[in-house]
Amino acid sequence: MLRLYTHSACLQHDNGPGHPESPARLAAVLRALDHDRYAALDRVEAPRASREQLLRAHTAAHVERMLAAVPAGEIQRLDEDTVLSPGSAEAALRAAGAVTAAVDAVLGGQCQRAFCAVRPPGHHATHGQAMGFCLFNNVAVAAAHALAAHGLKRVAIADFDVHHGNGTQDIFWREPRVLFASSHQMPLYPGSGGPDESGVGNILNRPLSAGDGPYLFRELWEGDLLPRLRAFRPQLLLVSAGFDAHQNDPLADLCLGSEDYAWITAKLVEVADQHADGRLVSTLEGGYDLAALAASAAAHVEALLA
Repeated sequence: MLRLYTHSACLQHDNGPGHPESPARLAAVLRALDHDRYAALDRVEAPRASREQLLRAHTAAHVERMLAAVPAGEIQRLDEDTVLSPGSAEAALRAAGAVTAAVDAVLGGQCQRAFCAVRPPGHHATHGQAMGFCLFNNVAVAAAHALAAHGLKRVAIADFDVHHGNGTQDIFWREPRVLFASSHQMPLYPGSGGPDESGVGNILNRPLSAGDGPYLFRELWEGDLLPRLRAFRPQLLLVSAGFDAHQNDPLADLCLGSEDYAWITAKLVEVADQHADGRLVSTLEGGYDLAALAASAAAHVEALLA
């Protein structure tokens, strides 16, 4: 069974006119999934993340700053890209809460896999800083929850967003129980993600170059990252599912199509089936061309349903 976590509050986070990370992104994904072929989805309202859950991945100062700084009226810029609006705190709590609740559900046997259609995205948020459109690091909060609340010894995070998940890397830099495997375009925001950035041997960064397409993407995963994931034998597989490596995305220069997201999803399901009793939780990260995002997310969900 595949469970879909989302919440209407995630549509209320407002980055302002013209910002690429808009409510229209999530609306496009949800419209794409509002189809008879997805009737088997178990749709669940995302709960709020608790303070205890957030503090496993973030400093107390960061949590308080994100929740206290939300303006009553106008939006507030944290940096050039990252914004707080009146609806941001609730959206961010529901986004982090969705992925954490999904971990509880798959580890508790309520479902085998889950997709969290939420925003704001998370993988750029570090231990103590919001950045890159991200307030809380949703996938990191969930991974830390799996370790602390469920006692897991091996949690893997696969990140195929076109931008490097610097925040996830930062949070788990010295945590050998978490394997972080990332493909991304480089050079590109946020400027990190070189192969030499390896933590305690648990960080696997495999950059691609502008113009690279499906062959190189699949070769990188098939020949390097997937074998490393299998060797780690994760008890739970988490996925930072960014769809901005699509050839039509305006913020990057890779050349993937929705079929490539179906392919990598199917490969990650195989890893989860082989080593984690099928337990996989995916959460939405980037993707800024609405049509490409909708088609890619739908392909991702279809592969999770298979």
